[in-house]
Amino acid sequence: MTTSWTGPVVPLNSGATIPQVGFGVFKVDPAETEHIVSDALELGYRHIDTAAIYGNEEGVGRAIAASGIPREDLYITTKLWNSDQGTTSAHDAIDASLEKLGLDFVDLYLIHWPTPRRDLYRESWKALQQIQADGKTTSIGVSNFLVEHLEKLLADGGAVPAVNQIELHPALQQREVVEFSRSHGIQIEAWGPLGQGKYPLFVEPSVTGAAAAHGKTPAQVVLRWHLQNNNIVFPKSNSRARVAENLDIFDFELTDGEIAAISSLERDGRVGSHPNDLN
Repeated sequence: MTTSWTGPVVPLNSGATIPQVGFGVFKVDPAETEHIVSDALELGYRHIDTAAIYGNEEGVGRAIAASGIPREDLYITTKLWNSDQGTTSAHDAIDASLEKLGLDFVDLYLIHWPTPRRDLYRESWKALQQIQADGKTTSIGVSNFLVEHLEKLLADGGAVPAVNQIELHPALQQREVVEFSRSHGIQIEAWGPLGQGKYPLFVEPSVTGAAAAHGKTPAQVVLRWHLQNNNIVFPKSNSRARVAENLDIFDFELTDGEIAAISSLERDGRVGSHPNDLN
């Protein structure tokens, strides 16, 4: 027996809603993807975030097909890679992704990076609007876009991105990007919501103190901080126990003081590529 998502959802400007918590497959071994995503679906996740460049869309597709979960109960995101930007290439890319996923459409299709030196993201955005009109995706958005990139898209008119998926965790909160995005009705998705283990987030007193107070793990506290800041998150793990733990975050709330203390960890601590440097 399968169940639909009962956790919190976030409204998008496309008229759709997205589960606020999902499961990410960045750097998940393609050979292990089907098994790991199947575990996530069994544990209750219904939102899966993948990308063409991850090389594991086929595994995601096999897990979906084997799950028995009705398509309308799933939320699937994939992304247009940098080398496929441009009108013709973007249309070919979504068709290739749909074939690998075994789907007729995805729920969200994103431009993965702005690649400003190549300067094709505005043309690609027009292609995504046509892809949406063709019924191959329900919503469209962007990833890793800074204010300067969003301003150019918005100046062209047409659709406003439904989401901006950006690196976001306590050490890098990108407040200017978040404020600008939300002021234009663009929801924020946080990739690397736990900092990808690249700095000692889980021993910060503000995190460990809240974990002790609520009987939760540091990871659960940080994910809860994201939820209460209205971010959409999709943590990843290869461990079934940790995958389950990351979903067990709906039965407690952080206090205003705990949220403020975690927010004070901001230090422009980017752990991934800067959007203007990846081209």
